[in-house]
Amino acid sequence: MPIFDRKDKSRYATFTRRTLLVTGGVNVVFAVLAGRLYQLQIMEGDEFMTRAEENRVSQRLVAPLRGRILDRFGVELASNRRNYRVLIVKEQAVEGVDAAIETVGKLIYLSDHQREKVKRDIANNKPFAPVPIAENLSWDEFARINLHLPYLPGIQPDVGETRSYPFGPDLSHILGYVASVSVDDMKNDSDPLLSIPGFRIGKRGIEKEFEHEIRGKAGASRVEVNAYGRVIRELGHDAGTPGSDAYLTIYQQVQEFAAQRLGNASAACCVMDVTNGDVIALVSSPGYDPNAFNVGISQAEWTTLTTDDHKPLINKVITGEYPPGSTFKPVIATACMDNGLADLQVNCTGSMTLGNNVFHCWSWKKGGHGHVDLKRGIAVSCDIFFYEAAKRLGIDKIHDTAIAMGLGEKTGIELPGERPGLIPSREWKLHRFGVPWQQGETLNTGIGQGYVTATPIQLATLAARIASGNAVSPRITRYVGHNAQPRLQLNRLPFTDAALAAVQAGMNMVANVPGGTAYAWRITQPGFEMAGKTGTAQVRRITREDRATGRVGNANQPWKLREHALFIGYAPVQLPRYALGIIQEHGATPDHPHVQMARDILLFAQQRDPVKLPNAYPVNAASLLGVRG
Repeated sequence: MPIFDRKDKSRYATFTRRTLLVTGGVNVVFAVLAGRLYQLQIMEGDEFMTRAEENRVSQRLVAPLRGRILDRFGVELASNRRNYRVLIVKEQAVEGVDAAIETVGKLIYLSDHQREKVKRDIANNKPFAPVPIAENLSWDEFARINLHLPYLPGIQPDVGETRSYPFGPDLSHILGYVASVSVDDMKNDSDPLLSIPGFRIGKRGIEKEFEHEIRGKAGASRVEVNAYGRVIRELGHDAGTPGSDAYLTIYQQVQEFAAQRLGNASAACCVMDVTNGDVIALVSSPGYDPNAFNVGISQAEWTTLTTDDHKPLINKVITGEYPPGSTFKPVIATACMDNGLADLQVNCTGSMTLGNNVFHCWSWKKGGHGHVDLKRGIAVSCDIFFYEAAKRLGIDKIHDTAIAMGLGEKTGIELPGERPGLIPSREWKLHRFGVPWQQGETLNTGIGQGYVTATPIQLATLAARIASGNAVSPRITRYVGHNAQPRLQLNRLPFTDAALAAVQAGMNMVANVPGGTAYAWRITQPGFEMAGKTGTAQVRRITREDRATGRVGNANQPWKLREHALFIGYAPVQLPRYALGIIQEHGATPDHPHVQMARDILLFAQQRDPVKLPNAYPVNAASLLGVRG
């Protein structure tokens, strides 16, 4: 065979082998690709379709509509309104967060505080989470943002709901307010709603007490977004479960009137229905605007509230613990009636001695009250009578009677932060100070001074229990959703009818018999008369030098050293319906403004017609000034 034929066959065989190898390799590559495509499109197609859909469709939590708070007749005390706001998404702000905030700041006003808060919120949230830049915008501001939206990457306009308190400060200490979620809130509550930027929860009052019921359950929104994350359309929306409405026992008209009468005084007042304990008005003055906390309170506003010596942020009705002064004397009188001292009589000369100590009556300058029995002792508020009564009773019987009257323990009202007050006992002092009880301390307790303290709501409870004879306890909610709130059983007080009748008679004399400490400010309209007990509580010790130099009255003292003025009462006298406890801090003056407030409020609660109030007052009140309780 020719040599070239052998060479050609060899080259041909080599070419054939190479062709087969290349072909086989290509087939293997295509087989791998086909297998991979089969895996991606057929076997795992649903998974990748879902992933693609998730990139195209975003699911977000939707905050539910917060439940309303209403008064006993359905008047809205806290509701919801439209909230036009602007949000920013960090990962979509292609030019950076600072640039986006600066651009928005050219369209609407943003304070330095707002700018810093936005940056903090962004740092504390995930890059894809929308964070509010500004809320509660006007329509013009909101429209301006929407007009420039194509030039604002990462910026989202939004229409939500925000809390509204139409009566402002009048109900601030009952309702409380809502505010942004804190780090501590997140630790104590696992609800995913709290992770929504800008979400607000109850911080005080009813808003806090029934937060979980009023908050509702989260919903969800499915929206289609483009490659830049901008919303194209909403595919589905579940609004969630709205929060439950809370119906209170409060009567808004009486509440508003009581707030007006207290004005800007540092004062507190509670009005109760003696038949069931329903609180129809609860005012701590001055108040604050809860809407400010919802919108976002400035540092200047916060400083003003926290440095005000009238303490507008404190609910004095349930947290203010004050010496009850002479409003405690009905407790001593009740103990006397049920412990063999019903016929106790004392000759008040203006003072009495115990060991080396001299105990003065408030009437010491006039030589005392003379002959005093139990009813007259209440009417003219004779300290000497109640010093003697307390000495004979002893602290143990006083303690037990006061506890039964609703003092010294929390009332259980459905508001956070209630304080218990204090009714001292031998055991308490020994445990607290490590020394035994002294008889002089019993005398001070007999006139509501010394260690004894009470809150205004406890004083209202005291008045309600005396008026009704039942162990009524204050309650401020009727329904939350469809659930009626529990009420304590009305048990009869552990005192005889004769004991209660004697105390009621004395309190009637206080306001309706000449010489009574509240007679100048009585209700003269027949059928609406009130009974009560005035009180003055010292906040400093009056020394012998003070008495000798005449530095006893409030006029000679700075505001914080002036005596507190208190009053408990109920009306009408014949068939009691409403009871009241009121205190005006450092407000004891001869014209008894706190008694005038109490009178007006009790009369309005009965009549609900303020136009008729002037005709129900004594025409000669000015000539009767100067009495003290």
